[in-house]
Amino acid sequence: MNSPTSQKHNLTAIKWLTYLMFLMFAMTTDSVGNIIPEVIKEFDLSMLFAGAFHYVNMTAIALAAIFLGYLADKLGRKKTIIFGLLLFVVPSYLFMAGNAFLFYLALLFICGAGIGIFKTGALALVGDISVSTSEHTTTMNTVEGFFAVGAIIGPAIVTRLLSSGFSWKWLYIIAGTICVLLIITASLVKYPKTVKTMDEPIDFKRTLSMMKNPYALGFSLGIFLYVAAECAVYVWLPKLLVDYTGSFAKLALYAVSIFFILRAVGRFLGAWVLTRYNWTSVMALFSLMILICFAVSIAGGLSYTIWLIPLSGLFMSMIYPTLNSKGISCFPKTEHGTVAGVILFFTCVSAAVGPLAMGAVSDLFGHIKYGFLLATVFSGLLFVGMLLNWIYDPAKKRLAELDSSQYNK
Repeated sequence: MNSPTSQKHNLTAIKWLTYLMFLMFAMTTDSVGNIIPEVIKEFDLSMLFAGAFHYVNMTAIALAAIFLGYLADKLGRKKTIIFGLLLFVVPSYLFMAGNAFLFYLALLFICGAGIGIFKTGALALVGDISVSTSEHTTTMNTVEGFFAVGAIIGPAIVTRLLSSGFSWKWLYIIAGTICVLLIITASLVKYPKTVKTMDEPIDFKRTLSMMKNPYALGFSLGIFLYVAAECAVYVWLPKLLVDYTGSFAKLALYAVSIFFILRAVGRFLGAWVLTRYNWTSVMALFSLMILICFAVSIAGGLSYTIWLIPLSGLFMSMIYPTLNSKGISCFPKTEHGTVAGVILFFTCVSAAVGPLAMGAVSDLFGHIKYGFLLATVFSGLLFVGMLLNWIYDPAKKRLAELDSSQYNK
């Protein structure tokens, strides 16, 4: 039998493993805004087609999440995480083996599938290491805080590589090497057990039935709208500010980095804020501030955009991890892998469709500002949803029931 000290050490290792997985994942996905301009120059592509570097990756994550998310419940968290990491690491090292746009897209698709698998396993694991639905939310904010740190590190690495004359492809070699270390660590750590129930088979049919659940759909819709607004910043903000020549032109170069820094700071603060204030009121207030940032930027022009869009990162910080946590917490722990896959599916569909729609609208009307007008609409719909959630709090009773039945206080 494991001693309490041994169990504590395993828990600490599991938490840090989860943190670093999210950091590594963000290093690649959130660097796309820095890579796309290089791809446009290298292959002479339109914004719509160059954005495939983002769309393809997100589509693969979405497909893996919805079709294979249940593996975290069926095979267990450990096997699922290791399988996903292995699927990510191989194509990461292959980026240096070719120099064709379609070849890169194929590798990004495989990497995305790996991310979809290990991320659903990691998200399900958060429930296993939490003692209440409230702790689940604070832990999720910390996990996403490390994701936000990775989103800072990744673009910084790409910028440094390009300024030093190296290819952006080295980013994937670095991420792949980190992934190898994570695989070794994951194989050595003892994971907490998740007791399976025999009520129904754990397969894709259960995933489809869960997609009809009002809690899964409600939280997924909120996340869909949020992600569409968030992706507008790190995918297309560099393009929007490329022609800015005002007094703060140098600041424009770091706008996305500032956005990521504020998002990271906010997520680490989220663990503190959400223990003191009701999460529904925080979501309503912060979504309103996001809408204000986008709307004033559109109305005022680039001189406002350069300040307000990066500032929106602070208000975006807690929305995704909190909605994700509450959505997962509305289900028993034995279903956390499946519901995490459903929510991740909507996350990545939005991350693919949102920037795609922005690119198409921008190409149609001849300027990226029209894409940001669409992103403002997304943020407005998000605010309406969070306002209604604050007023009616439809998940309150469900969360209270599962808090008492699924967690050890």
